[in-house]
Amino acid sequence: MDLKNIKNIALIGASPNKEKFGYKIFKDLTKKGYTVYLVNPNHDEIEGIKTYKSIKDLPKEKIDLMVFVIPPQLGIKILKEAYEVGFRKFWFQPGAESEEIENYLEGLKDVDYSLIKCIMVETSKLL
Repeated sequence: MDLKNIKNIALIGASPNKEKFGYKIFKDLTKKGYTVYLVNPNHDEIEGIKTYKSIKDLPKEKIDLMVFVIPPQLGIKILKEAYEVGFRKFWFQPGAESEEIENYLEGLKDVDYSLIKCIMVETSKLL
């Protein structure tokens, strides 16, 4: 997946817990200049940034990429919702992917996706 034109990223599984990747990725991408839209149904905000309860609440026209840092059994459900709503670029962090997710994505003709690669590592290559 080409990340050169990516500016706005929805982070599915954003977390206020500094030990979790949902927090580390948020801070890393923000530091690199990306606009990060946080998605977590359990929080209204994280460090003063609005948190969206559902991917359906996101400003669809602004999102270039969705990054998943949630368990695969939840990820497949949200992926299907996201596709139905019209999102087409998906990134699954290591541990967030599954065979079911991969099979679903392979069956779609109009999506761009990445499995297993770390978004923090891949965006560092662009600096």
